[in-house]
Amino acid sequence: MNKAEFVSAISEKSGLSKKSSEASVNAMVDVISDALASGDKVALVGFGTFEVRARAARTGRNPKTKSTIQIKASKAPVFKPGKALKDTVNK
Repeated sequence: MNKAEFVSAISEKSGLSKKSSEASVNAMVDVISDALASGDKVALVGFGTFEVRARAARTGRNPKTKSTIQIKASKAPVFKPGKALKDTVNK
């Protein structure tokens, strides 16, 4: 499912117009992105948790030249599904 299909499904399920549904989806993505960028965790009970995890610096290998390279430390957004979502998927 891509974003357009997601917006259509939200529109059908909620009874809102596609324009309102798209605005809601965009607002949700923006709020989650801003919260993660500021270091907060977003927990949606029954759905899951969005958070940022730190990745340590490490040594990697360039597959083309086989030479070793240093990969900088970084932060990565992660999603941990909640029990209700896991149960729904595994029905």
